[in-house]
Amino acid sequence: MKKITIALVALLLFAAPAFAATKIATVDLQKALNLSKAGAAAKAEIAAQAKEMETEFKIKQGEFLKLKGELEKQAALLSDTAKEEKIKEYQKSATELQQFKQNAQRKLQQEDGKRTQSILKELSALLKKFGKDGGYTLIVERSEGGVVYSADSVDDLTDKLIEAYDASKKK
Repeated sequence: MKKITIALVALLLFAAPAFAATKIATVDLQKALNLSKAGAAAKAEIAAQAKEMETEFKIKQGEFLKLKGELEKQAALLSDTAKEEKIKEYQKSATELQQFKQNAQRKLQQEDGKRTQSILKELSALLKKFGKDGGYTLIVERSEGGVVYSADSVDDLTDKLIEAYDASKKK
């Protein structure tokens, strides 16, 4: 038991210089995505697309509601075959409206994901350069990594990352 204790103490003494050379930093990629010029521009473009699709949806919804109103008004006056035809038209319109909404949402999500991944890829490349140039052993993502606590001595590279990324986009 005494030999194991001595071995552990010796190991810790030899490992202490390695721990002293460890340099750790944090970064908030979500903040970098939101505050970088490219990230803000991408969000604005996605919001503009969403607004266009919402306007188109409202037009289609208005047409659908008009058809529904006609069906309700004329239901008692129409023959059975005409009523069935109006009901089929109404159901088809309802299905198309729902499909339009789902397709629009899917398209927006895909576009947002594509742009986000592109920006994250570029940010990651910059972070690797920061890591090498700054001599960091580890850079931890603050928002997604679940960092509970970091000492004041730990560098936060988020603002530097945003500045460097925006500068790289001006070229």
